[in-house]
Amino acid sequence: MRKRKFLSLVGVLTAATALAQTEPQKSPPLATATPPPNVQTAGKIPADKSPPPPTSPVAQTQGETTTPTPEDKNAPPFDIANMDTSVKPSDDFFMYANGGWIKRTPIPPEYSRWGSFNQLIEKNNDALHDVAERVARETTAADADAKKVGDYYASGMDEATVEVARARPLTDELKRIDGVKDRTDVLKEIAHLHTLAITSLFGFTSGQDDKNSTMVIAQAYQGGLGMPDRDYYTKTDDASKKLRDQYVEHVTKMLTLLGEDPKAAGKHAKKILALETSLAQASRSKVELRDPQKNYNKMKTSALQLLTPDFKWDAYFKESNLPDPGELNVGQPDFFNGANKVFASTPIDDWKEYFRWHLVHATAAELSADFVNENFNFYETTLRGTQQIKPRWKRVVASTDSSIGEALGKLYVADYFPPESKERMLDLVNNLRSALADRIKTLEWMDNATKEAALKKLAAFTVKIGYPDKWRDYSALQIDRGPFVLNAIRASMFDVRRELTKIGKPVDRSEWGMTPPTVNAYYNPKLNEIVFPAGILQPPFFNPKADDAINYGGIGAVIGHEMTHGFDDQGRQFDEVGNLRDWWTPESAAKFKERSGAIVKQYSEYEPLPGLHVNGELTQGENIADIGGVKIAYAALQKALGGKPQEKIDGFTPEQRFFLGFAQIWRSVQRDEDLKLMVNTNPHSPARYRVNGPLSDLVEFQKAFNLPDNCPMVRPADKKVNIW
Repeated sequence: MRKRKFLSLVGVLTAATALAQTEPQKSPPLATATPPPNVQTAGKIPADKSPPPPTSPVAQTQGETTTPTPEDKNAPPFDIANMDTSVKPSDDFFMYANGGWIKRTPIPPEYSRWGSFNQLIEKNNDALHDVAERVARETTAADADAKKVGDYYASGMDEATVEVARARPLTDELKRIDGVKDRTDVLKEIAHLHTLAITSLFGFTSGQDDKNSTMVIAQAYQGGLGMPDRDYYTKTDDASKKLRDQYVEHVTKMLTLLGEDPKAAGKHAKKILALETSLAQASRSKVELRDPQKNYNKMKTSALQLLTPDFKWDAYFKESNLPDPGELNVGQPDFFNGANKVFASTPIDDWKEYFRWHLVHATAAELSADFVNENFNFYETTLRGTQQIKPRWKRVVASTDSSIGEALGKLYVADYFPPESKERMLDLVNNLRSALADRIKTLEWMDNATKEAALKKLAAFTVKIGYPDKWRDYSALQIDRGPFVLNAIRASMFDVRRELTKIGKPVDRSEWGMTPPTVNAYYNPKLNEIVFPAGILQPPFFNPKADDAINYGGIGAVIGHEMTHGFDDQGRQFDEVGNLRDWWTPESAAKFKERSGAIVKQYSEYEPLPGLHVNGELTQGENIADIGGVKIAYAALQKALGGKPQEKIDGFTPEQRFFLGFAQIWRSVQRDEDLKLMVNTNPHSPARYRVNGPLSDLVEFQKAFNLPDNCPMVRPADKKVNIW
């Protein structure tokens, strides 16, 4: 199921996280996976429809699983019992703050990693479960959206009907694919699958014009893959070769479940891998996709037609029920040149198998247990190491949130989001904004002209807290208690149509890119906005009853992180209204690049597993935001304390509690498979380095714990990195 991409805190941990494709994005969440830069995406059901987190090899069934304890779900914002005081804070602050918790915390078998985000997700799952169960029982609900939520959830929980139906609800789609006879039919099927949000061959959606942020234009971008990233197809090491063999085995099993002869399915799977490998070879890397200038290539459709002479765009638009948009952004022109060759040279029968595969891959989670389990075995167990599938109700809740999340979110906030949380958050945001403004004014490396523009951008930040002011209109979406997978498909088609009808129209700045229950936050450079869903505004991140030090170390650092995204290596290229425009003097830009280059170097030296280094280029923006976020939050705390003497709590000063609270929000245990996947594809650094990396650069941290200069947690003065 496809989610929009933002510069966010932790995208990988949202309910229905996607593993595959290079879809357009806006800016990653607090933790996420990353495709092309800055674009709204449409739909939900594509090849991204694979569950989250990772490590061992066995397939499970759909039965109930071991679930986290209530104590886990209601963990306090800061707990000294989580610490390991046998570790010196000067050696490894992450383990000093979290080692006690790490030692006593196994990874639940249904997770590939387990930490504070997951604990809060579990708590929210319980709340969403209660909401969904309640409205599912109210078969005559007066509220139309509540009825849709109840019907969608009920159709997913009707396991007996889903099991009897198996893949029969896909019969019409499969017949359509069987009817493909020539290359014109191939083009039509590509367009049709796009209406289901399945990015076959490439992706197509709408998004803000990077250089005219008031308008929505069409967007075409690289895609068409079934594995998480192009490198999974192109690397030549033994582990990558083995994974490709496992992928072929998985595709073979899925095609066999659709009724193909196993031997024929095996041959077809190899051809699918070859087709996708050709697309991967034409694709840009995740690092290249982070460059907004490189991925902004606005052109007329006539120019795109010259770039792809064998792919008739007029026929594509007609099949998509779209007028010719006249012009569009082609994110990766070289990819489309390569995709044209793949389109023209691939045999028709191979295309039909590719379509069958991507259809079943996209819909597997809503089909019977044999499809669900095989999908889980590859995308969760093989890729992430997850040992056990989540219980059915959790998966159905996640699907409901993905498909009709604002309808579900409206019910969630009515029951679980107190108005005073919004008011307290606004106070914190204003305090952080003031602290960042003070910081910008005193930057020695930035000249006055650039400072003035930066302050103008900061003042223009839009802040969204909790939930949208205007809820999405689902009146045109049909949801019933029939086949679960058809509800998911209709929801995807609804979203795609909703996105595509925006083309050529003014941008609606009231929209949200995450649903209210999401445990995450994001910055969107095209709207110059920071967004904090209700789901994250709870302990351990935000607690109105906690002392200021803990709140500033938790949600304060989150706010600072998202604000800093407005000025990281990507965000700094957008102005106060969201246009891709250079507002920097050459001198200040050069000094920024020098400092950001030092951050790339610092993080590239971290080695989570033997021989596996953090990709400093890929994680650059998130690392800048992590360092800036904690520094700004600390400055805001100092303003809040006002220089007055403060009592110790639990034996720690407010400054020490701030850093301990910050470290404890990143507590986590992670399977090696998931860690490898994260390092290869995720723009966020692993948790240990999200703590130790920023803190080792901060003199404020060194002073708070009275650390010596020559220790692992204090970088030499000439190597300390300070941008914001």
